[in-house]
Amino acid sequence: MIKLKKLKFAYPGDRLVFNDLDFEYGNKHKIGIVGPNGSGKTTLFYLIMGLLKPQAGEIEIFDKVREREKDFEDVRKRIGLLFQNPDYQLFCPTVSEDIAFGPLNLGKTREEAREIVGKTSRLLGLEKYLDRASYKLSWGEKRLVSLATIVAMNPEILLLDEPTAGLDERSTARVIDYLKQNDHSFIIASHDMNFLRTLTDEIYLIDGGKIIF
Repeated sequence: MIKLKKLKFAYPGDRLVFNDLDFEYGNKHKIGIVGPNGSGKTTLFYLIMGLLKPQAGEIEIFDKVREREKDFEDVRKRIGLLFQNPDYQLFCPTVSEDIAFGPLNLGKTREEAREIVGKTSRLLGLEKYLDRASYKLSWGEKRLVSLATIVAMNPEILLLDEPTAGLDERSTARVIDYLKQNDHSFIIASHDMNFLRTLTDEIYLIDGGKIIF
């Protein structure tokens, strides 16, 4: 589903983050990615989503090479990215509107979107937050709502960037239960090895600009 070949990427004026990076990801895989701060975990997700462009190499997703901005429009409908910072993800007046935003943009009717909001909020225990303003929530609450906005779009792959950062034990357990009970394909970037061992089949290390099994 995802093939990265000989990718090179550096931020302007900075060292190479990736140097001839190769990575393949298949359907229904559940993998974790670890690495120190600055190793490129978030950058990897941004490259897959077309939010950053490599200086060299090839990105193939769903059997199609993706190069231009237009190539990634389809990718963003089929892959859901959970940003590390929830404030990048939430921008509507209320939680329910934030969750409905994705389905509506995928062509769902308002009635269908309302049903999706109800189902998604029940899955993640967010029913009591639906009428609240997203910007007034705690960091942990925002993280759960951000996950809900992705889940509501029913993507084929989830890219989860530190999904439990700032969550208490109860909320973390809720995320784990959801991911265990739903047959998603996902890649999780996290510093929490226990969390990754609970959910993933394989764990990769990003080190020295490459991904190591």
